Amino acid sequence: MSGAAAKAALPRQSLGLVALVVREYDEALDFYVGTLGFELVEDTPVPAQGKRWVVVRPPGPGGACLLLARASAPGQSDRIGDQTGGRVFLFLFTDDIDRDCAAYRARGVRFVREPEVQPHGKVAVFADLYGNLWDLIQPPAPAAYEYP
Repeated sequence: MSGAAAKAALPRQSLGLVALVVREYDEALDFYVGTLGFELVEDTPVPAQGKRWVVVRPPGPGGACLLLARASAPGQSDRIGDQTGGRVFLFLFTDDIDRDCAAYRARGVRFVREPEVQPHGKVAVFADLYGNLWDLIQPPAPAAYEYP
């Protein structure tokens, strides 16, 4: 397998791949890539299933790739965002939470919890276009190493 082919196959093999059910692929891509600044990793049609293999990666360090999977039955679309009471555990790491909160607000993203300091860093919570909640996390700066 060539280096390019191995790289393209990586998201499919990753334990960090999270499947997120979406209504429409293009609507989801516009939000995750256009609004949140995710990177499009793969967009491969699967005609036999009437679907696409669409993988996006969050900006910055950490965070799982997302496999965007369209609802398989029309009736499922109404329940998107409600599968777990609207709480899907999704995490987006940043190095500047105030900058990102301001940018997302300007693009119409709704925050349900303002940035606050938690033991694992500064955290804000926003809702995506399907009602799922995301933790936007700025990890604490590593402590400076002190010489004895």
